[in-house]
Amino acid sequence: MKSKNPNSHPSGFGRRAFLGLALVAAGGMAFPGLGLVPAQAQAAASETAQKIADHFANVRTMTGEFVQFGPRGEQTGGKFYIQRPGKIRFNYDGSAGFKVVSDGQSVILDNKKMNTMDLYPLSKTPLKLLLDERIDLSGNKVRSVKEEDDLTTIQLADRSVFGNSRITMMFDPKSYDLRQWTITDAQGKDTTVMIFNVQQDVRLDQDLFKIDYQRNIDLNKKKNSNR
Repeated sequence: MKSKNPNSHPSGFGRRAFLGLALVAAGGMAFPGLGLVPAQAQAAASETAQKIADHFANVRTMTGEFVQFGPRGEQTGGKFYIQRPGKIRFNYDGSAGFKVVSDGQSVILDNKKMNTMDLYPLSKTPLKLLLDERIDLSGNKVRSVKEEDDLTTIQLADRSVFGNSRITMMFDPKSYDLRQWTITDAQGKDTTVMIFNVQQDVRLDQDLFKIDYQRNIDLNKKKNSNR
């Protein structure tokens, strides 16, 4: 799916969203208010939320298309691939050849046009909560659960790792399928990723999730030498 704004650039999203430095709906697409789960109920969450977590744990691979809404109203799209635990790839539409890849250990933000490649530990991003073996509803990770007729919303956070950053996932209450997620940064800025035309449990080429660490090293050396 082509972006409605072909001049928008996804790199800002990548740096913020996947690092917890920012990721919801732009403009008028704000999420409905989240009903907070009482503290005594957070450990168990809701029966529906647990069913969603159990269902999602059984979905090992996903592929489809996405539309991303940035905090300033920018919109981009492309193709995504997920293999849990830990692996994800976003190929963005457009001539820049921008992509985001996680190999289970690291996340890279690769812009071929600008010849930049930023690398960060997956464990330090809220994206890890989406890509774990299962959605962890235990302890104080559950910030809120909201059950509505058309969507079930689960918000997770881990202050000890991600600070004030958090991830909000929205699921179909009947099929329990993931529909979209939002990462909110420490400053409260949001970006949403909506997914569609999704196929589950498909065989994925493992080369999709490979990171060229040597290229990252070479680019960093070049950048440092130019300072």
